[in-house]
Amino acid sequence: MADGNDLISFIASMSGEGNLRVEENLGDGFVRLRVSEAERRQAKHDIQHVEDIVVEMLRNARDAGAKSIYVATMKEEGARTLLFLDDGSGVPTEMRERIFDARVTSKLESMKMDRWGVHGRGMALFSIRQNTRSSRVVASGVNLGSSFCIVADTNTLPERADQSTWPQTAKDEQGVLACVRGPHNIARAVCEFACEELHDCDVYLGSPTEIAATLYAHALSRVDTTRLLFIDSEDRLPVVDRLACAADASDFIRIAASVGIEISERTAHRILGGSIPSLRSVASRLLREKTDSAHTPAPVDLARDRRGLKIAQDDLASFSRSMEREFSELASRYYLTLVHDPKIRVTRDRITVTFDIGKDET
Repeated sequence: MADGNDLISFIASMSGEGNLRVEENLGDGFVRLRVSEAERRQAKHDIQHVEDIVVEMLRNARDAGAKSIYVATMKEEGARTLLFLDDGSGVPTEMRERIFDARVTSKLESMKMDRWGVHGRGMALFSIRQNTRSSRVVASGVNLGSSFCIVADTNTLPERADQSTWPQTAKDEQGVLACVRGPHNIARAVCEFACEELHDCDVYLGSPTEIAATLYAHALSRVDTTRLLFIDSEDRLPVVDRLACAADASDFIRIAASVGIEISERTAHRILGGSIPSLRSVASRLLREKTDSAHTPAPVDLARDRRGLKIAQDDLASFSRSMEREFSELASRYYLTLVHDPKIRVTRDRITVTFDIGKDET
């Protein structure tokens, strides 16, 4: 009977994979792994949840000098898609694949220690690719920022079941804002990063549609429109500003897809028309909710209060969007088109919703 040493040698000699994985047979069942195999095993351990991906990608954007980071997320049939766009230093074209190799880093002299540990080993993107269905650079360029798209199978890489709850925050003894309660989901990972980098960069979190609307609004405020007349391609603009070049809905769809965001023609029209508001940054949302909770008014008794009901504009806008979604099923059955956003009228004892409709002639 062959001993353990002979058995390992036999397996290694019969398998090309064995030769790739083992550098030296040490006897008695022990082997020295090749560096590539050790790295692969380490990478599998580095990323254990979808939320780990979010943290690593945010740290990468921060270390690339980003001042604005946009995170779009959606889940469909067990696949979590994460899109990260930033205005950092970007990735050269020839490095778009190489940056996913082990030990490849741009931080030779700037390895950073933060609350999540050491960053700058050149293992984050390698670890992410090892643990996901796909990880790629969608758009980038030197000093033009980046767009990364990552698709994870949540059956093999788990995530928190509750992805809708935002964390509650409080200030510690030093007056620093921190997340104190709530599931450790994607929103919490982004919020914790935003609290940690409160004065260095802004982070925006939402659906692909919300992120597209936010990118468009921010781009219009940043880009000198006269400059666009002399640009022959949006690729010459920073990734986060390219939607400013959209001349119409079809143009908007094309440019959005080029940075990783897939939207419908109707959504493009709504964004261009300003009916989908841009997002507040995560930090400003947390700070606002913290201030609002400290000054929560007493409940209004409509039977006693003759001043009438007043609803905040943000709440009215959110209610209008939900009404539009509910109307869509009826519209599809009877070939109706919503001409304008639902109009909401609030009086002392009544809320009236009006839908202006037209016939769909198509």
